[in-house]
Order: sequence, then C-alpha cells, then structure tokens
Amino acid sequence: MQYREVEILLVEDNPDDEWLAMRSLRKHHVSNKIHVVHDGEEALDFLFCRGKYDDSHCAQKLRLILLDIKLPKISGLEVLQEVKANPATCHIPVVLLTSSKEQEDMLRAYTNGANSFLNKPIDFDDFDTLIKHVGYYWIHVNNTPDVLLVEAESAEQEKEMAPA
Repeated sequence: MQYREVEILLVEDNPDDEWLAMRSLRKHHVSNKIHVVHDGEEALDFLFCRGKYDDSHCAQKLRLILLDIKLPKISGLEVLQEVKANPATCHIPVVLLTSSKEQEDMLRAYTNGANSFLNKPIDFDDFDTLIKHVGYYWIHVNNTPDVLLVEAESAEQEKEMAPA
C-alpha cells in the first residue's frame, strides 16, 4: 500500500532559501504536497497538531522533513530532538539542510537522530542538484515500512469519518 500523496515538510526561515528549495522540489517533481513553516515553534505545532494546525492531519503522511538548524524561536536541533523522541514521528526521515559547517552542529544532529546533514550550496545550480538528489533518494529510493504507511492511511480515514 502506498500514500496517495507524497508530502514533505520544509522548515526554512530564509525566504531566498525557501524559494530555491520550493523551485527545485517542484521542478524535479519530488513531491506533490509541500508544507512550509518558518520557525522551530511552528514546525513543532505542525508536526504535533497544535495551535493553528490542531485540525489538520499534520505529520501522519509526511515522507520527509527538510530542516534548517538556525531557526527563530526554537532551533532546528531542538525540533529534531523532539521529532526523534516521539513515537508518532520518530520514523520520519529528517535531513538537516543548513549553512552550518560546525562540527559540533553535525555531531549534535547525528546524536539526536538526523538521517542526513547537508550544507546548502551557495551556487543556484548546485543547490538545485542537491535538492533533486535528496528528493529522489528519500522519496523514490529509500524504503518506508508498509506498517507505517498503513497506520497513516488508517488514521486519515478515521479522521474523515469522525463526526464534526
């Protein structure tokens, strides 16, 4: 069983980097639904159905989280820590897409369960190529256990059938 839609969460506070990532994701048909949030607090609200996201399906169908490290309110590393500590979201691949080249950031990311740590290229063509390869690998090559797909789809169907 497969998802009807492939969904990605992009957590990015820089409008230029958001534009580049969105352009590349769409250009290479990586996903047919891309959610964008702009700070760590909003990312956690989205992922755990809080605040303005309390009536949405949130993280149930996410196949990938592209996460910046240096975010307002709550850092990307703190978001990563909460995602990987929660049984409902720990299976979602998290790719840190950052300008940080600090070894300490990289170590903290992998210690907290990051699936990948990538530096944002400065050159547009290099950025485009990186997003293409990241999307292709995590969406088309990487395998997700069927049980997770079935659970997400069942939860979505239950929500649709629940009385308003």
